[in-house]
Parts: sequence; C-alpha cells; structure tokens
Amino acid sequence: MSTHVVALVGSLRDQSYTRLASRIALDAAAAHGATTDLIDLGELDLPVFDADDREVGDAADLKARVADADSVLLATPVYHGSYSGVLKNALDYCGFDEFEHTTVGLLAVAGGGFPSPALDHLRIVGRSLNAWVLPHQAALPHVYRQFEDGELVDEDLRERVEKLGVRLVEYAHIEPDPRTVEARENVGADD
Repeated sequence: MSTHVVALVGSLRDQSYTRLASRIALDAAAAHGATTDLIDLGELDLPVFDADDREVGDAADLKARVADADSVLLATPVYHGSYSGVLKNALDYCGFDEFEHTTVGLLAVAGGGFPSPALDHLRIVGRSLNAWVLPHQAALPHVYRQFEDGELVDEDLRERVEKLGVRLVEYAHIEPDPRTVEARENVGADD
C-alpha cells in the first residue's frame, strides 16, 4: 500500500528552521517508501480565514493537498508559547474532510528552551479534527544552535526528526478510533 505524507510548514521566514526540519522528516518518510509534499504556507495565497468566504485564494489547493495525504506533519515555530498564526490560519481552512482518520505528526522549533506547549496545543487541534496524532513528536529547542549551514548537526535531534518521518509512514494506515467527543459535538463535523 502506498503512503503519501504531507508537511504543513507554519513559518514564513526565508531561512526557516521549521522548513529545514520538515524536509528532514519528509526525506526520512521518502526513504521509508512514501511520496511526500511540502506545503510551504508562505507560497500560498491564504487570506485571514473568514467562515463566510472559505474558497478564496489557494484554499481549494491547500485542502485538496491535505485531503490527499495519508499522514500530515504539522510543523511550527513557537510563538508566545504556542504554534504560529500562519499554521492556525491554514488549519482553519481545513476540517474533518481533510483530517478525519488521518495520521498526524507534530514538530516544533523554538528559539528558546520550551517548545512543548506548542506541541500540546497542536495535539488538541488534531484530536478535535478526529485525526490520529502520533505519540512520537519532535521538539527542537534553541534551534539556532542546532543548525550549521542548513544542516541539523545535533545527532539526537536529527534522529528524533527522522524517526518522526518514519512513524508518519508506519502508522499512516492505522485503524481509526471511534469519533472523539469533540468531533461528535462539533456542529460542522457532519456538514
């Protein structure tokens, strides 16, 4: 069974550590037999989400690419203890049609030492969309110290990010759990 892994990169920076780390995870997924797609949100036209106008800009393209995935990597820089507004905006365009019964992996990079809350917040979002969120996640603290010339030089962190890519393939076709309380109670879940 073929597996397709998509990464949503929630950073707009030209020299984004989030993008670099996402490529490492996707390369590991590809080495494990998957096809991959890196969705660089900085390259898409996604105005601030307006529920009354859901099909603007590149929204349809984003939703189709995410829906095509067996597994999705949500990758974010840490801003004020949480995930980026860019990623939040992209996730607002998506919903159950794109994420339900999809395996989701989590990756956060931080300039400081506390990337974990952003991962916790994304885990809640994934579960609310009835996705299956991998227990394994990758957090890169003090990220500017971890890269040299675009390469992740900390071997332990590199191994963790690569393992995340492998897990996205290994668990891509896991049998879905029954719907979560959040999914059952969400008015838009069955639209």
